[in-house]
Amino acid sequence: MEIQQQDDGHKGSFFIKSEGKKLAEMTYVYSGPGRLIIDHTEVDESLRGQKVGNKLLDKVVEMARAKDLKILPLCPFAKATLLKNKEAFADVLV
Repeated sequence: MEIQQQDDGHKGSFFIKSEGKKLAEMTYVYSGPGRLIIDHTEVDESLRGQKVGNKLLDKVVEMARAKDLKILPLCPFAKATLLKNKEAFADVLV
């Protein structure tokens, strides 16, 4: 299961694709200097229970740390996950 990324400098996503179909995706948009908003997460039923959403979120957090960005999680899944582990993600949370 390979996680891929697309990013046009204004918005982007991390996703898993199989046979030309996106099976999972977490989207984000840049919001001013040094900040990005996670706005949506979707995981296909066939991948449920495999912590795919967490794996996508890990990629966004990894990118945010590498680029020194803060994350504003508007997506309910991302928000709940990041706030549940607030200490681990304090360096990237707005």
